[in-house]
Amino acid sequence: MREERSPPNLPAAMCTLEQRGRVFVLTLTGDGEHRLGHALISSLRSAVASAAEAAARAGPGAALVTVGEGRFFSNGLDIGWAGTSRARLGELVDALRPLAADLLALRMPTVAAVTGHASAGGFLLALCHDYRLMRADRGVLYMSEVDIGLPLPPYFMAVLRAKITAANALRDVVLRGRKLRAAEGREMGVVDAVYPSAAETAAEAFKFAEQLAARKWDGAVYASIRMSMYPEACRSVGIVEESDEVKRKHFASKL
Repeated sequence: MREERSPPNLPAAMCTLEQRGRVFVLTLTGDGEHRLGHALISSLRSAVASAAEAAARAGPGAALVTVGEGRFFSNGLDIGWAGTSRARLGELVDALRPLAADLLALRMPTVAAVTGHASAGGFLLALCHDYRLMRADRGVLYMSEVDIGLPLPPYFMAVLRAKITAANALRDVVLRGRKLRAAEGREMGVVDAVYPSAAETAAEAFKFAEQLAARKWDGAVYASIRMSMYPEACRSVGIVEESDEVKRKHFASKL
């Protein structure tokens, strides 16, 4: 089995990317809150791009797992850097948008192993994956904007609508600021599976990703179907929708 360590352009203090067989494991490293500032967002985008390039070279059959070390999956945007500056906060909101696009357009299945708190932008990051597995013993999913007095960016709302399909669940997440434990998230359809601990969640996410990668789906077809499932969310993050003519030609080429 082949294993590739972090490419040199991914700061080890922020995230690492490893290839384990057909699965790419993207880890937010360290015991911090994994706040989404410019450096971490850039590092994550580089990692996702590296995984996409490696998968394209290898041929069909790949999957991505994203996991956070420590108590946090990600505690959202780097509001410490933004401070009271709405301009700086806007910069971070704009910077996160293409990372969401990268994940929604990625040509492989994606699994978020939510091994700690995922708040605001961190919750959005988890939602941009196809599947969410979560630990039962610690951590919440929390969209904090209503509690801290900030409007939700339009693309946040579009992704939330796409991924939280039960109206009451969406209402409670965005209008009540409800903090979802793993079991509640599963009941509401936000979380796909729950495991007792962080280690078990990460391990099961990897096993599940292996199963998905083993299907050897065509990555372009997989991404096209995903984007067709969530057209509003994809448009909101800047993904250009294929025309019907392009879709017909792509479909015909696969016959």
